[in-house]
Amino acid sequence: MTRLASLRDKPGTAREYETIYILRPNTPNEGVAEVNTRIKGVIEGMGGKIMKVDNWGKRRLAYEVAKERKGIYLYWLYLAQPGVVEETERNLRMLDSVIRYLTVKVDEDVDVTARPSELDDSSFEKAAQTAADEEDMFLSRGSEESASDDDDEFGGDDFEDVPALEPTPPVVVEEKE
Repeated sequence: MTRLASLRDKPGTAREYETIYILRPNTPNEGVAEVNTRIKGVIEGMGGKIMKVDNWGKRRLAYEVAKERKGIYLYWLYLAQPGVVEETERNLRMLDSVIRYLTVKVDEDVDVTARPSELDDSSFEKAAQTAADEEDMFLSRGSEESASDDDDEFGGDDFEDVPALEPTPPVVVEEKE
């Protein structure tokens, strides 16, 4: 369905948009790449120009969303006509791995030819790679250590480097008659 252009829009210009969407934290890198490829196809297929794509990684949410406490944040900056935003959000709404999305209009009447794109194939592929957050790294490191220390119930000789404490002298209490 074609959308009527606004009379406010100058010919040869586009609007600048930012879209941030949050994926479920257990989404594998292949799933992130699949979502990114779909959104890229929608934006470029409708005449938009992608300026920047960035994976902010796995972060803790401010409150529980769709029974999730964490999410993978992805940031997109692009130039497009208003109908592209509607189609992008429609596609995000249909994906089960997307738990939230938000699009904000940054600027109007942007000259498309004057804005260089920061997006190349390597940065697009990099946006599909999600680094583990600190808590996941801590939990995985803890499971590796416990797997190697199975012979001792308390984790082996973890306290060898701790200096011994001096014994405290006994306290003598004198009774008054």
